[in-house]
Amino acid sequence: MLPVKILTVSDGVVHGTREDKSGAILEAHFIEAGWDVVERSVTEDGAGPVAESLRGLAADYHGLIVTTGGTGFGPRDRTPEGTRAVIDREAPGLAEAMRLVNPLGRLSRAVCGTLDTALIINTPGSAKGCVETVDAVIDVLPHAVKLLIDNYDPHPSGEGQGSSHGH
Repeated sequence: MLPVKILTVSDGVVHGTREDKSGAILEAHFIEAGWDVVERSVTEDGAGPVAESLRGLAADYHGLIVTTGGTGFGPRDRTPEGTRAVIDREAPGLAEAMRLVNPLGRLSRAVCGTLDTALIINTPGSAKGCVETVDAVIDVLPHAVKLLIDNYDPHPSGEGQGSSHGH
C-alpha cells in the first residue's frame, strides 16, 4: 500500500465554521482504492500557510500529498502559489489531465509536482470535484510515486514497447 497525506486548505475548516467534507471524502476514496491514508491535516488559505504545510508534510516522506481547496479564483485561493513555491519539478501532464474531467476544470489553477520524494497534487475544494480530479490520474499515481526513489520501476502495462517517455 502506498501512503497518502491529505491537506485541506480552508479558512472555514480551520476556524470551525465549515465541515471538512472534501478531506473526508478523499480519505474514504483513497482507502477504497487501496492506499494508506497516513495523515490528514488542515491549513488556512494563502500561499504562505500552504507552502509551510507542504514542507512539513513532505519532510522525510515518500508518497503522495493531495491538497483540496484554494485552486480557484477566490481572493484567498492561493494553493497553487504555495505549491509552486515549494516544488522541485512541476508535473503539468497530471494537472492537465485533472482539468479535463469537467468543464469547470478550465477554471482550475491547480498545480502538480514533486518535492523531494513526495508527489503533490492540488484538487478543488468541492467534494465532487476533488474525487473526479483524483480519478483522472489515480491509475498513474503509484508509478509516479515509485519513480521518485527508484527510476527502475517497471512501466505500467499498456505503454508501448520501445517508446521513450522521458523516464
